[in-house]
Order: sequence, then structure tokens, then C-alpha cells
Amino acid sequence: MSRNHNCIGERSRIRFQHWLLAFLVAGLVVGSSEAQSSKRITLRIPSKAGAMFQPIAVTEPPGFEVTKTFPLLVSLHTWSGNWQQRNPELEAAASEREWLVVQPNFHGPNRQPLACGSHEAQIQILEAVQWCCEHYPVDQRRIYLTGVSGGGHMTLLMAGRYPHVWAAASAWVGISDLKKWYQFHDAKGGRYANDVVESCGGRPGASKAVDGEYFFRSPLPFLAAATHLPLDIAAGIHDGHTGSVPVSHSLEAFNEIARANGDPGFTPKEIEAWCKRMLEPAHEPMDDPVWKRDVHLRRRSGEARVTLFEGGHEGLATAAIDFLSKHRKEQPTEFDKQTLSPSPASGEMRHTK
Repeated sequence: MSRNHNCIGERSRIRFQHWLLAFLVAGLVVGSSEAQSSKRITLRIPSKAGAMFQPIAVTEPPGFEVTKTFPLLVSLHTWSGNWQQRNPELEAAASEREWLVVQPNFHGPNRQPLACGSHEAQIQILEAVQWCCEHYPVDQRRIYLTGVSGGGHMTLLMAGRYPHVWAAASAWVGISDLKKWYQFHDAKGGRYANDVVESCGGRPGASKAVDGEYFFRSPLPFLAAATHLPLDIAAGIHDGHTGSVPVSHSLEAFNEIARANGDPGFTPKEIEAWCKRMLEPAHEPMDDPVWKRDVHLRRRSGEARVTLFEGGHEGLATAAIDFLSKHRKEQPTEFDKQTLSPSPASGEMRHTK
């Protein structure tokens, strides 16, 4: 075992104890709570991305001790949420497997320029991960990422921009194209259209700078870089009808990876049909014992998988944890310049036209 592997050993134990003492004395630990033997700690960590500090929550699993390593689950809040948002089912499933969980703030609700996929929001997620690896005994071969809705949007974006950080990622009912999502809600008169305008600085077409914000905050231009990352993309078949994100966002996200792998993606007619719930599958929906839902569509390309299941605008925590748990990197994540350099866009701004 290498000297740097997994932050384990006496030096890690001493460093962790010194950190905890320092934060308690400085008054930066906001509070903690315990449930079912897990412990949730809320605190502020230093940030260089639009604020001096970022509030985060860290949940330690039952039996936590600094003499062994733990996988780290990065749980991203929804569109209107922040670091305080709870997902009891996900937290319980992670604790059951003895995983650490960190919930970054990444500038909170998506209704201002620093949030909604901005460079600063991306960096705050990475800052939270790096901080955990420096202060907890994290198994850096098993850093997982997941989120639902707005958290699904950021999961897809972080998967495409920083694919080398994660062992696997699971994105649920995520937004993959902000311009199309704005148009969907603008036509309905929904508040989400206003949120996107507040975040991107204007409506699409207002200026080149504004169009650039829509482009660079959207996952689609970057997902071709995630071909080697195990990525699970999922949506409830009724989303867009009873929920806020049409299933086209998940299918088009998968298409970017499929094309990069040289595989056929979904045609525009197929996507339209699935969005209208008009496409009859060639076989009966299959029952997935882990998901405990009928699966209407499942397709794979390389390490990526897309699923449309019987449901709406929701995530299935048990299914997310099950997928993530099957993957680990061969080498631990190193927080060096190369790993933390964002992937470039794979093409021109065709995605937002």
C-alpha cells in the first residue's frame, strides 16, 4: 500500500483530531445531530469560489472511526434547495453501507448568477470533496456523486466537466439543456423560467454573453468527456407531465455519451414519442427488483446507462446506492491540477439552438 493511499494511518488520525479541535475552538461547527447511530455535522469550510466560506453537512456512518477508510457520497441538493436539504432514504442507505455523506451548498437555490451550474458552484462542490479527503479517512477510489432534479443537473454537469474525480455518478430527472428547459417553462408561465433568467443574466438570445451562460451551465456540451465514467441516468416516464423536467433531458444526455462511443442514440422521433408517452415498447415493461418499479426503457452505451421507469419527478435512493456501490476506481483520486481542470466543450453551441 502506498504512503498516500486513502489518507489512512497515524498521521491521518492526528490530523483529523487536530482539525476537529480547531473547528470547535473557532466556533465554525454550526451543530450536529444523531439519528440511528449516524452523526450529522454542519459546518463552514473555506472557499475561494464567490464566498469566503461554504456551509456543508457531513454525515458520519455508524461505527465511524479514523483507523479505516470510508467511501464518500456527494449528495447534491435540488433546484430550490441548499446544503440543509435532507434525503432520509438516501442517508439511511448510505449509512447502512458505512459511507460518509457530504452535502455541499454550491451557492444554494438556482435563482442567482453564482448558482445554477456556474463555475463558482462547480468549484464549491470540488472544495467540499477535497476538504473531506483532507480531514476524513476517505477511500479515494470510491467517491460517488448523485442528485435529483437540480441536483441531477449538477450531477450531469460535474460528471462531464470533472469525470476523473468520481468512481461513479447517478443522475435523476436532471436538466441537461438550460435553454430548452427555459423554453418549456416559459411557455407554461412557470417560475423556473424566471429562475433561469436570474441565473444566466437574461433570456436566451439577449446577447452572446447570455447565450454563453446557458451553454456553459448546461451538461450536454461536456458529457462526451464522461465516456469512461460509470454514469446512471434515470427519469420517471411521467416527468414533464406531472413534474418539471421532460424525459427528453435524460435521453439527450445519454445521446451525447452514445455518440462519443460510436453507438446509435435515440432519434428525435423516438425522444418525442417517449416524451408524449406514445411509444409502445417491443416487450412488456420489466420489473427491476432493486428499483421496485416497472422499467419501460433501458439502454446502455459503454459505462453509461439510461432508464425510464414508472414514476414521475423523483429519485430512487436505493437504486442509486446500488448502482454506485458496484464501482470503484483503480487509482485513488488525486486533487492535482490535471484532475481539477474542467473538460472542454465537445462542440459548438449547437445544443442550445
